[in-house]
Amino acid sequence: MIQLKPGKYRRRILFLWRGFGIGLALLIFYIAAVNYNFFWLFGGMPDLKALENPKSEIASELISQDGKSLGKYLIENRSPVEISEISPNLINALVATEDTRFISHSGIDPRSLLRVAKGILTGNSSSGGGSTLTQQVAKNLFNTRSEEFEGTLSKIPGVRIVIAKTKEWILSIILERKYTKQEIMQMYLNTVSFGNNAFGIKVAAKTYFNKDVSELDIPESALLVGMLQNPTIYNPVRFPQNALNRRNTVLAQMRKYDDITEDDFNVLSAKPLGLEFAMETHANGPAPYFWESMRGYLKAWVKMYNEENGTDLNLYTSGLRIYTTIDSRMQEYMEEALTRHMQAQQKTFNEHWKGRNPWIDEDGKEIPGFINTAVRRLPYFNVLKNKLGEEEAWKVMNKPYKMKVFSWDGEKEMTMSPIDSIKYYKRFLRAGMMAMDPRNGHVKAWVGGINFKYFQYDHVKQGKRQPGSTFKPFVYTAGLDKNFITPCEKIMDSPVTFQAGIDDVNEDYTPKNSNGVYSEQPLSLRQALGKSVNSVTANIMKMVKANTVVDYAHKLGITSELPATPALCLGTGDVSVYEMVSAYSSFANGGYKVMPMTILRIEDRHGKLLAEFHEQQSQELSENMAYNMLYLMRGAVEDPGGTAGRLRQYGVTDGNEIAAKTGTSQNHSDGWFMGMTHNLVAGVWVGGEDRSIHYRSLALGQGGRVAMPAWGAFMQKVYNDQTLIQYRKGPFPRPEGYTGECATDSTQVSEDVYTPPAKSDDEGVLF
Repeated sequence: MIQLKPGKYRRRILFLWRGFGIGLALLIFYIAAVNYNFFWLFGGMPDLKALENPKSEIASELISQDGKSLGKYLIENRSPVEISEISPNLINALVATEDTRFISHSGIDPRSLLRVAKGILTGNSSSGGGSTLTQQVAKNLFNTRSEEFEGTLSKIPGVRIVIAKTKEWILSIILERKYTKQEIMQMYLNTVSFGNNAFGIKVAAKTYFNKDVSELDIPESALLVGMLQNPTIYNPVRFPQNALNRRNTVLAQMRKYDDITEDDFNVLSAKPLGLEFAMETHANGPAPYFWESMRGYLKAWVKMYNEENGTDLNLYTSGLRIYTTIDSRMQEYMEEALTRHMQAQQKTFNEHWKGRNPWIDEDGKEIPGFINTAVRRLPYFNVLKNKLGEEEAWKVMNKPYKMKVFSWDGEKEMTMSPIDSIKYYKRFLRAGMMAMDPRNGHVKAWVGGINFKYFQYDHVKQGKRQPGSTFKPFVYTAGLDKNFITPCEKIMDSPVTFQAGIDDVNEDYTPKNSNGVYSEQPLSLRQALGKSVNSVTANIMKMVKANTVVDYAHKLGITSELPATPALCLGTGDVSVYEMVSAYSSFANGGYKVMPMTILRIEDRHGKLLAEFHEQQSQELSENMAYNMLYLMRGAVEDPGGTAGRLRQYGVTDGNEIAAKTGTSQNHSDGWFMGMTHNLVAGVWVGGEDRSIHYRSLALGQGGRVAMPAWGAFMQKVYNDQTLIQYRKGPFPRPEGYTGECATDSTQVSEDVYTPPAKSDDEGVLF
């Protein structure tokens, strides 16, 4: 039998088939080699566990008790959103522009790849990209182009990209098998960057339009989808025309695929961008000082939790949901009240010091070299000095340049030197204010300063200053609880001297009244505390001794070290607003010390409870003794001549009981006000950055003027909010059978009342 040789065409077909087979085998081998990282040439792939539980960096969020965001801890500002919450307008714009065959392909779109290949061969760079949404999800979620997944061949230019693309193809196919199209699109929209530290569509909608993602209209959706091609070039803030052109390109794609009509396109493409841009940062968000204070605590908690549970949580990337005790409404009211008050105080302060520098010594003279001393304390100056030498460092500090500075009229651009800026900022008064529910310790509002962007030092917990006469209640408490005095006892308003060698002083010490005048009249405790008469407090201190007063202050909530000296009766020991609010809450809580509580619970990104926190209380005073102190401190508000009588003008006293204390430290450096109701305790401090910066007169610098109005305005706002029912006005709970009220206090016998001059309606200045 004769065997015929294959014909010419048959040989070519066989050759092609062999070539195809070899090519297919090589392709399969190549994909397998990449997938399994043969000989460590290609770099690793994300493991199966990572594929089943893809991670992305999600910011942890601080949430108020009433469900409002108080800020985020983040590297990338990202908050996930469900696909059902996303506007259909955005879905249509995305599919029409980025992946028109998203529904039909299986992770890789051959038609798109052929289009790209044709574009490369013909030099047509506008032919578009070949990556599907699924491939982009793979790249974003697993960061396939990072050094972590690089092998030996990845060092070769060009080869690195091919290998990375191959990994993305493999991952895309796996993702398509494991997830629905809706889930993949949700992953995509939650991982992409929109520039300006806005990651994910939810944050982008808030950043650029101040909208929820469900509220985006067609042109807004088109703008955001258009940015995906290049968030820098199409940044609508920096390059509005580029962004507008790109948005209209997306609208044209939507018209092409019948998502909008021709008429719709003509109308929508003529619209302006309509931005409401605001980058989400803790500096311009609510409660920034609280946010910063909690950051250190939460980092420590995360570290402890990881050690105890073998986990790898990260405050900035794990998407924790941290539920706090802060009430967003009360936080807003406190910020508004303190801002308005401090704006007015600064105006008064500037007028008071017009033409002069406010840093003065005990004799009222300007402190020489004050600014130079402040400069020498700066780390920046010392870095300059070590690098350039002292002479050159001073030249740098004196060189003017343009800078943005804080002002009560808004941020301003000015030309000044660093030294000039120090002089400028030293003139600003600072403040701290906090409110807490005494019944459970929940901190409801926290304002640590006048502007977090420019003044980041927290005057609620971080800053400590002399409390002046707001410390007196601890002296009275010690005297009453140790039975040295009784609630209805009267004490003479006359000089009291602590003697050297007898009363723990090196030389004789006689505390003075705020105006240097003594009535030489017997005053009830309520009268003396309400008018803040120093001599009566000194008399009680002499009875009970300083060590006893220190013990009582500490057991009620003061944690700072206190000087056990007679001068402590007028508040010489530095304390924080945080401590004072905590300690005063013991009076309003029936003698139970309750620790300030800021965090209620912490959940992971999926809502799993990781930790729950509970109040901590311990009874330190009897209920009757605590009520005694409330009764005495009500005199400052209710009785003639009381230092807090001005609260009536805020409408907060009608139908209400308020126990209060004003305080002013030496030379009027620190103004304080502590106010208590049956359901809220709040404290305010106002002063300069340095103790040498203050008003020159008690009439202007006393706590009843520089601090108390902020408390009154805050409480007025709280009472005007009908949604804050749990903080309504009312009396303090009266212990059963309580008989501590005194007839003299209620009738106010005129001959027993010492009324200081009107200009000194505050109290205990240290001398």
